[in-house]
Amino acid sequence: MQTASMNLSRRDAFRLAGAAAATAALAPTAARAQEQTPKLKGRIRQSVTCWPLRKIPPADLCRQIKEMGMVGLDLVGDRNLWPVLKEHGLVATMVPGAGGIKDGINNTARHPEFLKHFRENIAAAAKFGWKRVITLAGDRKGISDADGMAACVPILKEAVKIAADHDVTICMELLNSKVDHPGYMCDRTAWGVELCKRVESPRFKLLYDIYHMQIMEGDIIRTIRENIEYIGHFHTAGNPGRKDLDEDQELYYPAIMRTIAQLQEEGKFDGYVAHEFTPKNGMESLRKAVQICDV
Repeated sequence: MQTASMNLSRRDAFRLAGAAAATAALAPTAARAQEQTPKLKGRIRQSVTCWPLRKIPPADLCRQIKEMGMVGLDLVGDRNLWPVLKEHGLVATMVPGAGGIKDGINNTARHPEFLKHFRENIAAAAKFGWKRVITLAGDRKGISDADGMAACVPILKEAVKIAADHDVTICMELLNSKVDHPGYMCDRTAWGVELCKRVESPRFKLLYDIYHMQIMEGDIIRTIRENIEYIGHFHTAGNPGRKDLDEDQELYYPAIMRTIAQLQEEGKFDGYVAHEFTPKNGMESLRKAVQICDV
């Protein structure tokens, strides 16, 4: 994730901006897409974040990702797009909750405001049937990790009550503070898991970003297996560079996806895997990612 606000672009807040016509390379015809895309196994429910594909008109984008076998779009902050997803039989797999990367819920001064955001955004998500909203811890800004965690707990304990009333789960994203987001507090799985334990609700989980946690920790499969009860959502990208899930990066996604699929079949995970990378070859890169993760 790359945003600090909840209402603008992905850097600011997950908005699918722009309606420029897609090029032929970026937007193959439906017939061509169907010819290129084999039938999926479907063990992994896949979606894609909006921001890398913001130049494609929403209706065209919805048609293309559905043809690939994906179930929806992720980090959809523009509510005008929600009916478009419904029209195409897709879902918003993650929508805004409260807090930003730089100024998140570890800022107690903004808790009344953030709680208002939680209340409004959770209700709006539930009205459309969306099941996941995102929250961010915020930067450290001189706050110790212990104090930051203590600051997050009270607002989350209130927010999960709202989430439970609406059958929605709040997910806090794990981000790397080494390369992309210096200073971000929720940058280690152990910190996020401990926060989940203190909140004590199945309505609060982690958005485990595989790319970010490869940078911070590695040991991806073991970490996922040991902490799956606290994970509600996944993001993908190739490392280094947040690029395609191909042979030029170091993560082996088939094995990671097999782990997630197995945990799902064991009843330990019921969320989505959303692709969040800058594709080198437009929709062709995304199509390949879907096939790689269809284990």
